[in-house]
Amino acid sequence: MRAVIQRVKRAGVRIKGDMKATIGRGLLVFVGVEKGDTKSDVEYAATKVLGLRVFEDDTGRMNLSVNDIKGEVLVISQFTLSGDLRKGRRPSFDRAEEPERARELYEEFLRAMRNGAVTVKEGEFRAHMEVELVNDGPVTLLLDSRKTF
Repeated sequence: MRAVIQRVKRAGVRIKGDMKATIGRGLLVFVGVEKGDTKSDVEYAATKVLGLRVFEDDTGRMNLSVNDIKGEVLVISQFTLSGDLRKGRRPSFDRAEEPERARELYEEFLRAMRNGAVTVKEGEFRAHMEVELVNDGPVTLLLDSRKTF
């Protein structure tokens, strides 16, 4: 499971022109499910995201998690995170999980995040979405449950 995590001042997602979800200060998390991912990948990723200390404390150090600041999380499914760019000019998505299994693990990720006591909002699985954000910092992090980077 791969994720791109961005610390945001605010973020939102539109589907067919309609605003589906918005958050204030918190995290925007793009999630991609890869072939071979299991519930342990989901738990690892959710635990990491919820525990990330990327918000500044009173001394200006990144010491606080999204829970600590009572922030919100917007989760967006994004199979293109599994894109392989090593050959040619068109990405290969062979590592992306099949849609049915990917949906199961994506929904499991949402459940795990919601169990973390933060407000979690989401986009729509397999929908064409327009994501708007104000990146705070900027702070953008990459997460791979298989630790390949």
